Amino acid sequence: QVQLVESGGGLVQAGGSLRLSCAASGRTFSRYAMGWFRQAPGKEREFVAAIAWNGASTYYADSVKGRFTISRVNAKNTVYLQMNSLKPEDTAVYYCAAGNRPTAWVDEYDFWGQGTQVTVSS
Repeated sequence: QVQLVESGGGLVQAGGSLRLSCAASGRTFSRYAMGWFRQAPGKEREFVAAIAWNGASTYYADSVKGRFTISRVNAKNTVYLQMNSLKPEDTAVYYCAAGNRPTAWVDEYDFWGQGTQVTVSS
């Protein structure tokens, strides 16, 4: 069992930056691939980024490629999402998730956090 807690969300102007953190409980964090997803009001949850268990591979949605960076520090049981050049369309609740593979598919992830709100004003 892995429990995930996101933090770092907030209100930021377009063009600004935020760094989200996801702290995991349990000693098995390093075994899991981690993903970030987001969900805007009235829309389905969508893939943002994913990272392999050892950080060797990362994957991004086209909409965030070049602006967002996913990373992890297994010794701290934490995964990060650095978000730069934010746009109003990035506004959503952001969730971190743990699974066996770093995929873009929601159903591949077994554990989810409660989410953190990111609002980008124009």
